[in-house]
Order: sequence, then C-alpha cells, then structure tokens
Amino acid sequence: MGRLFGTDGVRGVAGRDLTAELAMDLSVAAAHVLRDAGRSRPLAVVGRDPRASGEFLEAAVVAGLASSGMDVLRLGVLPTPAVAYLTPELGADLGVMLSASHNPAPDNGIKFLTRQGFKLPDAVENEIERRLGEKWERPVGAAVGRVREAYGETERYVSHVLSSLPHRLDGLRVVVDCAHGAAHMVAPEALLRAGAEVETIGTAPDGLNINDGVGSTHLGPLREAVLARGADVGIAYDGDADRCLAVTADGAEIDGDQIMAILAMAMRAEGRLAKDTVVATVMSNLGFKLAMREAGVTVVETAVGDRYVLERMREDGFTFGGEQSGHVIMLDHATTGDGLLTSLHLLAAVARSGKPLAELASVMTKLPQVLVNVKNVDKNRAGEAALLAAVAQAELELGDTGRVLIRPSGTEPMIRVMVEAASHDQATEMADRLAEVVRVTCG
Repeated sequence: MGRLFGTDGVRGVAGRDLTAELAMDLSVAAAHVLRDAGRSRPLAVVGRDPRASGEFLEAAVVAGLASSGMDVLRLGVLPTPAVAYLTPELGADLGVMLSASHNPAPDNGIKFLTRQGFKLPDAVENEIERRLGEKWERPVGAAVGRVREAYGETERYVSHVLSSLPHRLDGLRVVVDCAHGAAHMVAPEALLRAGAEVETIGTAPDGLNINDGVGSTHLGPLREAVLARGADVGIAYDGDADRCLAVTADGAEIDGDQIMAILAMAMRAEGRLAKDTVVATVMSNLGFKLAMREAGVTVVETAVGDRYVLERMREDGFTFGGEQSGHVIMLDHATTGDGLLTSLHLLAAVARSGKPLAELASVMTKLPQVLVNVKNVDKNRAGEAALLAAVAQAELELGDTGRVLIRPSGTEPMIRVMVEAASHDQATEMADRLAEVVRVTCG
C-alpha cells in the first residue's frame, strides 16, 4: 500500500477510499502519537465542512479518539483555519478537520493538526501510518474519553479574526460566495460585524452541493452577482475556507498573487511585514516578483504547496506568504491559510485607501502564463541534457521579460511545462515547443 497521507492529509472518495473503518483506525493511531502522555485527560477537537459524508466520518473519528481515552469536543461545521485556531486556544492535544477543500462532494479528507494548530510534519504522519492496526490496551470505565458538543466555540474564532482587522469596512458593498461550504455562516457574519454591506451566494449547503459551480474554483456566479448588484468587491472561498479569491467591481478576477501584492505593500507601509519579505511558490507570476522588487520587498520561493510556504516562514522568521491559488498565510494571526482572515484584510486595505480594488491590484502586472501538462512520460528524466538545453535557449529568448519552469508531477507520470512571456501568443508558442521536447526526450 502506498503512503496514505498526501500533501493535505488523507483524502479520497468517502465510503470507498476513505471508509469509516479507516477513519477510526487513523484517529486511534493519531491519538497514540499526538496525545500528551503526562496528561490524565487528553483532549481533541473535531470540525468538518458540510459534506454529507462528514457526518459518518465525524462519528468514526470521534469514536476512535474517545475509545483511545481522549475527551472530544465536536465543533460542528466551521472552516479549517477555525479548527487550527481553536486547537491551541482550547488547550487540545490535537485537532481534526474533515474536508476535501475545493474537491466535489463525493470526496472527503481527514487532516490532523498539532496542539499548536499546525499541519503535521511528514515524520509524524509516517509514524501515524506505522501505528495503524497495532495492538493496544483499550481503556475502560472512567478511562474512556467523553464527548461534548462545542458549537458555540465558533464565536471565539470570529472574534479572533475581527480583532486582527486594521480598519473597519463601513461603506463597502460586498458579495460573498461561500461555496455552500464551511464558511457559509461565519463569513457573512464576520463581514457584517466589520461594517460591510453584505450579499451572499453559495450559503445554502445541503451536504451534496459544496463547490458545485460556486466558490473560488468557479468565479462566474460571483462575477455575475457583483455586476448585477453594483457591488464594490466580490469574495469567493473554497469548501473549507482556507483560501479566497476576489472579483473587482467591473468583474475582473483577483488571484492570490495580486492579493499578496496588495497586502504585502500595505503591511510594509505600516511596518508589519517581517524582514520586508514574502514567501511564495515557484508558480507565482513573474509580475508579482517584479512588483515586489520595485516595492523593496524580497520574495523567497518554495516548492508548490502551502505547507512548504509555511515551513519556510517558520524556519526563517517570516510572517507573510502564500500561493497563487489564494492560500495566504498571515502567521501573526493564523497557523494556516485563512480565507476569511485574508478577505477581511484585503477589504480593509480597500476601505482604508478609498481606492477601488482594481486600482490597488494594478500595483502588479500579470504576465501571460501558459501551463502544458505532458502526460505519460518518464518524469525522472526531466533533467535530460536535451531538455535543459531547450530550456536554456527559451530563457535566452525571453531575457527579463519572462521565465520557464519545468516541474515533474508529484503523483503522476507527467511533466508540467510553464512559460510566462510578454504576450500570450509567445508564451503559448514556447510552451508548446518545450512540451514537444519533453515528449521526445522523456517519452
């Protein structure tokens, strides 16, 4: 059997790949690995998004934790970053979030968090896998865990994100798309309490419609709502609300790079950007990096994945970073990407400046970016001399006006070719040319 844990916990089709039995076994193993051995009544908190499968998976996880001797607080439906915040805030030994983020409703996932609210390091995940199915002495009587509902703790999270707000949102008209997901109650409430005039879409989850044509991966409905209602800004979250994207008053999409550029410049102006540095992945647009250079902000690059961004931030003392996809980490206020937190700070920048979001986003110019996935090739041959020579020639042609990135897939026999250039036609021609070299060289 391959490794169960992926880049964001254990995921699969609920009931087929991610079964109740597996959920229970994982929870028992996680309890044994993560509980404080010196604590007489270890505690876990469990949250989920609104997927129908979350109901039986939550029951299985809670059963596994309680049967191992851990007390459990059921937090109910709330965003992943809320569980991450509440884990240390409530003094828990571990946190559990049940969600498959932006994936469709049949999928689900289990994500474990440390007592500090961070995602688990690879070594800890490996230890949990190693201890699956091991023999253990089961507690009985008073030693079994007790289970309580703690749905009211959501208010603690909302109050926390609101307390971080540098400026109120009075006068801003906002349409918010909650993807029929975990933010469907907390996001509209937080925005209203911050002073915004709020209209909503994607706030009627039925367990099966999460991310279905709405949310951060389907911006069309939000764009239409913003234009129809004459709103200043549109905000879209994904299913577990650990990311957000935005739409301007005229319907233009604002991605994670643009959000980071706006926030980084605002934070630097206020002296809140640690070491005047942003951590981003290699997939961030060259336009973002050029804009940050112009603004005197250093960009540190990592591999693709918000966990790698966070690792670098913690290692080197940086407090701000994220991804083009809308995962933005504000380490002064959160231990993970937080779509609600990010959106509040983005809207605060708009309100404080008095300028439209489109004008704030113009601090960076996005270069056309073309991505070609070359499938069914030997990804281990991405370092072949002929391919490297072709890449070097392409980079010579682009000079300072673009860049090339060749990246083997982490999970499939595929090599990704990404080209940024001054024009979309140039980027497309060059990406297609390099993709053909990949097919010939690595096929």
